[in-house]
Amino acid sequence: MGNIQAVLSLVFLFPCLLLVVYIWNLRSTNAQRRTAILKQLGVEHVERKRIVAFFHPYCNAGGGGERVLWTAIAALQRTEPDVINVVYSGDTDASKSEIISKVKSRFDITLDPSTLAFVFLTSRSMVEDATWPRFTLLGQSIGSMYVAWEAISKLVPDLFIDTMGYAFTFHVVALLASIPIGAYVHYPTISTNMLRRVRSRQSGPTNTDSISSSSFLSQGKLVYYRFFMYYYAMSLRTADFLMVNSSWTKSHIDSILQHSDPTLDLLHLLTPLVLFRIFRTATPPQSARIVYPPCDTREMAQLPLEGRERIILSIAQFRPEKDHPAQLRAFNKLLQLHPEYATSPDQLKLVLVGGSRNSSDAARVESLRQLAKGLGIEERVQIVVNASYPEMFTWLSRASIGLSTMIDEHFGINIVEFMAAGVIPVAHASGGPLKDIVVPLDGRMTGYHANTSEEFALALHTILTLPNKRARTVAITKFSEAEFEKGWNASGWRAYLFSP
Repeated sequence: MGNIQAVLSLVFLFPCLLLVVYIWNLRSTNAQRRTAILKQLGVEHVERKRIVAFFHPYCNAGGGGERVLWTAIAALQRTEPDVINVVYSGDTDASKSEIISKVKSRFDITLDPSTLAFVFLTSRSMVEDATWPRFTLLGQSIGSMYVAWEAISKLVPDLFIDTMGYAFTFHVVALLASIPIGAYVHYPTISTNMLRRVRSRQSGPTNTDSISSSSFLSQGKLVYYRFFMYYYAMSLRTADFLMVNSSWTKSHIDSILQHSDPTLDLLHLLTPLVLFRIFRTATPPQSARIVYPPCDTREMAQLPLEGRERIILSIAQFRPEKDHPAQLRAFNKLLQLHPEYATSPDQLKLVLVGGSRNSSDAARVESLRQLAKGLGIEERVQIVVNASYPEMFTWLSRASIGLSTMIDEHFGINIVEFMAAGVIPVAHASGGPLKDIVVPLDGRMTGYHANTSEEFALALHTILTLPNKRARTVAITKFSEAEFEKGWNASGWRAYLFSP
């Protein structure tokens, strides 16, 4: 019996010893990798520099999340010139200069290359949804830990900030680097709404028909979600500070931070899983701070409200949760209920403008074209892929109505852009658009909310009676870049970066 215990102890202790040696080697050799990056930037006195690293594998995607990233970095470059900004990027097909050029083209944000470096990652496919057709949340979360390991193995910064929502990376960073961790959360990886949909067997982007139609599979998925929620809460509590983009996201993140499961707590006390608890910070965050995403509304706010065309505009990356098919069905319903729109000289048109990140997104674009053809509306639908900022701006100047159908949209920068440009929004009655953006001004409406195709069609039919000016006022005062910078600085990141 004693020999068996000794063998088991060795089996457990040997990997731990190897891990300790690996961590020691990683940290002791980091100075060389750090110096190499700083030398490439032409930095003198490298020992005096602080490095803030942003974990954003899709930094070249050109979406709302990327606007947050680049606005934050531009603000740091302007206010903290001695801080070096590093982006962990999986965009290995683009050079530093190409990424900076695209940021200027897409967002009209100017970056200083002398204080900006990129650490390119080759393992980004580990967080692709196509890599994990089953157990996608778990697979992507584990995959993100692997990508984070690659990132930290290439550079240990002074402060790690995740700006994409990969909370499971915090465990890797805490273990290997033992540095302060922050995050800007756009959307909770799992939420009580997702649990509710599985429990009620409601199909959707996160709950396929094959699952929702089976009682057995639905119960199994609830168990899976229970474990995942537990570990997600544990991951968030590993951070030192958390920022979120809306009151909707804050309510969910705050709830998850307080989440407890006594049964799973006991399991972790009685098994080696207790090691997960070593990643917790001394004072885990109790709540998240709302920092509304930045929207450069200055130029858009100058667009005239008169002379708009009968264009319904959608601006959203071609990701499944954006639910572009719902937009086509709503538009088709509108034409069915009001065929005069199709026959009038000033023909109504739906334009979908969005970014395509990979082959999965490209396949979705093609499926949208096929759906439009199947509905018989392809001649009135135009799809614009990976538009530049000037091209998107032109569409905003022409459109009359902005359309967003994503359920539980965490914020909705595209909707703010609609409002600033004088494009009246119709958004799904949930998430940030419902609670933060399309809200009354002086007791009067600034846009419409809807749930079903019929409700969207009704809103689209009546929306031109709304004066555009009120929507614009909300957009340019509440969601400006200046307000974003104030909120970002209030998160306390400086205290973690410059702490002894």
